[in-house]
Amino acid sequence: MRLGVFTVLFGSKPFEEMLDHVKAAGLDAVEIGTGGYPGNAHCPLDELLEDEQKRKDYLDAVTSRGLTISAFSCHGNPISPDKTFAEESDATLRKTIKLASLLGVPVVNAFSGTAGDSEEAKQPNWPVVAWPTEYSDILNWQWENKLIPYWKEIGELAEQHQVKIGLELHGGFLVHTPYTMLKLREATCDAIGANLDPSHMWWQGIDPVAAIKILGEAGAIHHFHAKDTYIDQDNVNMYGLTDMQPYGILQTRAWTFRSVGCGHSMQEWSDMMSALRLYNYDYVVSIEHEDALMSTEEGFKRAVKNLDDVLIREPNTEMWWA
Repeated sequence: MRLGVFTVLFGSKPFEEMLDHVKAAGLDAVEIGTGGYPGNAHCPLDELLEDEQKRKDYLDAVTSRGLTISAFSCHGNPISPDKTFAEESDATLRKTIKLASLLGVPVVNAFSGTAGDSEEAKQPNWPVVAWPTEYSDILNWQWENKLIPYWKEIGELAEQHQVKIGLELHGGFLVHTPYTMLKLREATCDAIGANLDPSHMWWQGIDPVAAIKILGEAGAIHHFHAKDTYIDQDNVNMYGLTDMQPYGILQTRAWTFRSVGCGHSMQEWSDMMSALRLYNYDYVVSIEHEDALMSTEEGFKRAVKNLDDVLIREPNTEMWWA
């Protein structure tokens, strides 16, 4: 395995300065935003698509430092009833797939998106209960008419460009659990898989090790985010796990994102790394910093230090003892 970082946390740094910073921290890879929610501070998408020399210079800046690009990320909502945002998300995703292919980047990360409740809807609708049955009816309509058709087309495009799609299992979007991930994959193609982030498993009550086993057995883990979550049970008792308080209301939120090791023990993180190896994921573990209690730099350094202790870097050896 290799250690990387989702570079949006260094969005204020120029591209090459960011690369120098990542290299100095001892990392192996960068995950770079190309648009959508992550923005494109380090990737002028249209410029790179239009100019072969700029693509060469861009890639050289990465590889000359001994780094690789683990993924391009363009999280948006391509099936949103907000047509402007849906079109922007879709266009960015298609361009990102093309750029990834041209630069030899194997994974493009995204959100599955969430549709509205009908063709006349103005906002996304995320059903989370089966009864009253109109919620189930909405969910079925979204999957059959929006989600599956869209990702079938994108899956075919990704296969044509020899790129994998890593959908982040994130609340608020239709693909947010191992089950919904595998359901969409079965309805589309194997190019569609997970960008598995344990922080979103924990707050949904899902054991990340179990999620790794479920998705890993299906060969459906295309990328991995390293971010922790602290669950405050007293606040869960008040607000529930679907807490709608803003992320900045830290004292009363049911859960908050934390740097690696600040929400769950390093034994649990070690178990995840072992499960990834056990189920044949030997790719990049990409740090994502969203810890509101720490500065960007302190949260980043904490994650690097803690992951260095548990990451399994070398290939496993022949069992000489058995």
